[in-house]
Amino acid sequence: MLTLDDFDFDLPAELVAQQPSGQRSASRLLQVADDALHDHRFSLLPDLLDSGDLLVFNDTRVIKARLFGRKESGGQIEVLIERIVDGRHAVAQIRASKSPKPGSRIVLEEAIELIVRGRRGEQGEFFELELEREPAADSAAVRDLFSLIEAHGRLPLPPYITHPANADDEARYQTVFARNPGAVAAPTAGLHFDDALFGRLGERGVEVAWLTLHVGAGTFQPVRVQRIAAHRMHAERFTIPPATIAAIARTRERGGKVVAVGTTSLRALEAAARNGEPNPGAAETDIFITPGYRFRLVDRLITNFHLPKSTLLMLVSAFAGLDTIRAAYQHAIARRYRFFSYGDAMLLTRK
Repeated sequence: MLTLDDFDFDLPAELVAQQPSGQRSASRLLQVADDALHDHRFSLLPDLLDSGDLLVFNDTRVIKARLFGRKESGGQIEVLIERIVDGRHAVAQIRASKSPKPGSRIVLEEAIELIVRGRRGEQGEFFELELEREPAADSAAVRDLFSLIEAHGRLPLPPYITHPANADDEARYQTVFARNPGAVAAPTAGLHFDDALFGRLGERGVEVAWLTLHVGAGTFQPVRVQRIAAHRMHAERFTIPPATIAAIARTRERGGKVVAVGTTSLRALEAAARNGEPNPGAAETDIFITPGYRFRLVDRLITNFHLPKSTLLMLVSAFAGLDTIRAAYQHAIARRYRFFSYGDAMLLTRK
């Protein structure tokens, strides 16, 4: 029975990347295959794939989901949007000296007035918020919640990045192919790809496909139970278009490998295939992948290095093998790889 301690490791603080590499594809890439470890530059990825392979990317776009404001009482708060439900409603985490009560009002960035409608989550960690609108003579002047957040919010860098988000972050904490807004964290494996690399992948005969999974604020929630089987994942929305399902079928027919770019792509693909062959369309998933899980679609995985005791470390341990991942992380620390969102990457083969 695996416990949280099975996924712990010591990481020197200086290996937590605070800035991205000078160029996206200049990051390092640790290839993990057949219990062997190989050090590369990410720009060499096309040479490590075969003609006929398929890369599946998550094209979500990070929204400006961090906002500061005050309660009716005047107390200061920090809000991290989990998801925008519709033009007037959102779910969020709120940091405050005392949590706002249902029915109370909060004002964010001196521009967005919201009513707290309730709480949700196993431990009530998320708040349900509703936009409070004043009647307007000109209906065109009424802005929805999404446009207000994009106008007044701030880019939500992960908590282990210590500087406030700046203009460089607004460019580099988005993938070059981000197009569907809704995430509060970037699909960081995709940050290593640039236009030149896409060109080389095409020359190599590697096909690409797309899906959308909006990463929620729950991705930063720690695992609070010692026995990992008792943990419950937060739900995330995803959409897989018919063209991607067709590309997967073609790849299987020709004997190519399905390569998920990031754990978010893998989670969406495996969730879609949970009950057999994958189907296109929109859904939600709370899939929790731990050692012992039987993978159905994904053959290889491109991923960054993950936090100790995190669900993503459990996922990659399930994919490549717990002992293999332990050895890979020890190697990466010894070779001074850069960790987490702005860090380096791994190319894993399914065990």
